[in-house]
Amino acid sequence: MNEYQKSRFTAKIIQSLFNTVSGKTICILGFAFKKNTGDTRESPAIYVAKTLLNEGASLKIYDPKVEESRIYEDLTHPLICEEPENVRKLVTVHRDAFEASEGTHALVVCTEWDEFVTLDYNKIYTGMMKPAYIFDGRKILDHQALIDIGFHVQTIGRKLRRPVSSRCWSSNPSVN
Repeated sequence: MNEYQKSRFTAKIIQSLFNTVSGKTICILGFAFKKNTGDTRESPAIYVAKTLLNEGASLKIYDPKVEESRIYEDLTHPLICEEPENVRKLVTVHRDAFEASEGTHALVVCTEWDEFVTLDYNKIYTGMMKPAYIFDGRKILDHQALIDIGFHVQTIGRKLRRPVSSRCWSSNPSVN
């Protein structure tokens, strides 16, 4: 993600969650710059996390390779955070995607890990607050399958809408 996309993506998250993330808990899936590495240099997740924290969100972060200490170091770096003591209060790092997603308002996919494609999203949906949102920053997920489960799904570049119920009919007979 380039700088403009990171900014636009994060703004879309905030806007979708009723223009505020204050007091909400968001799960970030993936903190590494790219899959199959623990490297966080220039990772979009740092920008996304910083912005969400600045807006008052609590974060639950899961990445299969990035060490917990690295995540806290990145988020408390002086160029990223003015109040590092708040990071420890507002961020928890998890070693399991299901645990990280439990009780959250939204999932934000920041790294294209293969395991994120095959997660049991029915199980994740059950444990999340409703309405449940997924923001796919890497365009790796099956968006229609997620919509069918009940998620509100958004990705970079386009907004995906939940299907209209078959009980909702248009007043225009040619549409029905």
